[in-house]
Amino acid sequence: MNYPTTLLMIRPVSFGFNPQTAGSNAFQKADAEQQQVQDKALQEFDNFVSILRANGVNVIVIDDTAEPHTPDSIFPNNWVSFHSTGDILLYPMQAENRRLERREDIITQLEDQFAVRHVIDLSRYEQQHKFLEGTGSMVLDRENQLAYACLSPRTDKDVLDDFCRQTGYSPVLFHAFDQHGQAIYHTNVLMCMAERFVVICLDSITDPKERETVVASFYSTQKNIFDISFEQMNQFAGNMLEVFNAEGESLLVMSGSAYRSLSPQQVHTLQQFSRLVYADIPTIERNGGGSARCMMAEVRLVPLGQ
Repeated sequence: MNYPTTLLMIRPVSFGFNPQTAGSNAFQKADAEQQQVQDKALQEFDNFVSILRANGVNVIVIDDTAEPHTPDSIFPNNWVSFHSTGDILLYPMQAENRRLERREDIITQLEDQFAVRHVIDLSRYEQQHKFLEGTGSMVLDRENQLAYACLSPRTDKDVLDDFCRQTGYSPVLFHAFDQHGQAIYHTNVLMCMAERFVVICLDSITDPKERETVVASFYSTQKNIFDISFEQMNQFAGNMLEVFNAEGESLLVMSGSAYRSLSPQQVHTLQQFSRLVYADIPTIERNGGGSARCMMAEVRLVPLGQ
């Protein structure tokens, strides 16, 4: 039986379009009435959490604070990651207002429930204008300790190398572009790593040698490859996360738009590995430029007393 997943999710109080991130995020589109955006996003968030809990997933919900203003706090996986070694990593963020999302009180609260060994703070790289936005910038194969990362304004090789040095991971680096030739801002938009499979838009890796290296890495770790199209990637079909519920059942969590973009054959084949779980989060996707996976930070720490 797989160890049940615990998720950290941040309940928004002032979610909205963030102009500081829009320059490198082609997925962001501003809705006209931003107060309605917060209200709708809150409904979508609460419904998403309810669906996860109804499927037996342990979710820790922490409320965002009104001050300082952090319109993207709903995406905590960019500023923090939690590891079974007891390490917590904090990451350097490109947008100045996203740096305010890092909250010591959240770390303290988790230390009351889980065994924490070290807090490794990489945020000092912000002073050098070098960024690595957590498990947005990296898609981690935790079992094989591989960090897949497409280089972009938000994903710097030097910081990635430091992450790998401190955690024992090995980097798998490549470049990825959307159908218009713009660099894809986060790796978790184009790929999802699960225990037995990977979902990826291989067309986005335009360099044949880089694509060959990535695919070879999947084969060497015995992953089944599900290749998705640009159109499906644009519906956030790459932005999924495999979690395990209290019974140890594999669930592949995604948004409603991602689910509806899949062909019946893809759904059928994916269901051989995981049960598909989805929630509709269109306001969050449109204004935030992120989807279901970005909203979930996996707490891989060991609970105290175990």
